[in-house]
Amino acid sequence: MELSLKQYAGKCVHGAEVFYVLFVLGGFLPMRSAAGVELHHKIFETLPAFVWISIGSFALGAVYVFAFAWIFGAYFVGMHNSSLISGQLAR
Repeated sequence: MELSLKQYAGKCVHGAEVFYVLFVLGGFLPMRSAAGVELHHKIFETLPAFVWISIGSFALGAVYVFAFAWIFGAYFVGMHNSSLISGQLAR
């Protein structure tokens, strides 16, 4: 059974975007030490042009996550579909 690129990559994008929003919101939780919060912020700052607590950076991060998730989904679909031989999995 072949995977549909649009459906599978779309699901990857939706999942990644939900994770991204939850991860950003997690940066505002006061349950961690100061070093933990700083590390959380530094992880996001590895994205080019990302600045903490900026609407433009949040949107840019969402675009990055969209692109990375779509590339992952396309790679996975391509690898899965190329392994199929006459409708059956290669052995």
